[in-house]
Amino acid sequence: MDHKLSPELEELRRTVEQFAHDVVTPKIGDFYERHEFPYEIVREMGRMGLFGLPFPEEYGGMGGDYLALGIALEELARVDSSVAITLEAGVSLGAMPIHLFGTEEQKREWLPRLCTGEILGAFGLTEPDGGSDAGATRTTARLDPDTDEWVINGTKCFITNSGTDITGFVTVTAVTGRKPDGRPHISAILVPSGTAGFTVAAPYSKVGWNASDTRELSFADVRVPAANLVGEEGRGYAQFLRILDEGRIAIAALATGLAQGCVDESVKYAKERQAFGRPIGANQAIQFKIADMEMKAHTSRLAWRDAASRLVSGEPFKKEAALAKLYSSTIAVDNARDATQIHGGYGFMNEYPVARMWRDSKILEIGEGTSEVQRMLIARELGLGLEMAG
Repeated sequence: MDHKLSPELEELRRTVEQFAHDVVTPKIGDFYERHEFPYEIVREMGRMGLFGLPFPEEYGGMGGDYLALGIALEELARVDSSVAITLEAGVSLGAMPIHLFGTEEQKREWLPRLCTGEILGAFGLTEPDGGSDAGATRTTARLDPDTDEWVINGTKCFITNSGTDITGFVTVTAVTGRKPDGRPHISAILVPSGTAGFTVAAPYSKVGWNASDTRELSFADVRVPAANLVGEEGRGYAQFLRILDEGRIAIAALATGLAQGCVDESVKYAKERQAFGRPIGANQAIQFKIADMEMKAHTSRLAWRDAASRLVSGEPFKKEAALAKLYSSTIAVDNARDATQIHGGYGFMNEYPVARMWRDSKILEIGEGTSEVQRMLIARELGLGLEMAG
């Protein structure tokens, strides 16, 4: 893997970096404090083509790949994770299932508007009693032969981008039958926003990611056409496992950006903050702490780019994606904690970006597969713990 980005990717990186500093940085603090979704920033991201980065031009995309998406996510997360996760979820969880598994009609109906950010898609997988055990889905969908419609009942939780004014649909996993051994057939079904019986709860009160949209969803005899099945019936869970494998690379890039942002803020603060007659950056204890933070961010970047390069080239990448997600989320928490410590009392004040980064970092060890799940996946790829395969 060449350590240098291509001219096109480097231009993308610089463009997003400038956008993050010129547009996101001055505004996002106020959105975050108000727990308000940043529609104007999201619209600008759409005009830039960021939501269409990994999708073909024939559907309104930019013709890029996951490496391009990761670069954009890292630069955004260097200044704010709420904006970055809105992009990540909009692409990886909202649009990617349609791109990978949707019918041609579904692609042409939804992808062009998803790629421009006109609408956002969401994916309803997690349930209140499920957590990491996504295979224990309780939401059901039965096909009504009289109307040729799916009738969906159940509840989903922690669903990103599911209740904004521009959310166009949620793709929901539901049990649509049983295998001979009693295990469920889980399928993915697209439910447009506003469908009768589809209820979106108020936004959660969260520790972090306060400028992103996260909600609980309820389905009470929700009816959608049979044609809204995404992919094969009974393959919804397997499809989403692939989505998660790819999404872990995106989350790793986001976590790397947060970790690097902690370095950026700490270097700036260490040069400006005076204590005992000199900048605190002159103290070896501060220097070594920031050096370790930079080492972690750099290594994390290598990990997610390696996984992305394998994905793009068609090589196996499951283990590398899990490694990148596990390491990057761990060091994001480490760097956020250390950056807060370097800032002292100011690190506890919300006006400083590191306070926001500290609050935003912990979810990275939980969302899109906990750190424990990543270790299970890595062990399984090494041929260990085969009993976990069920």
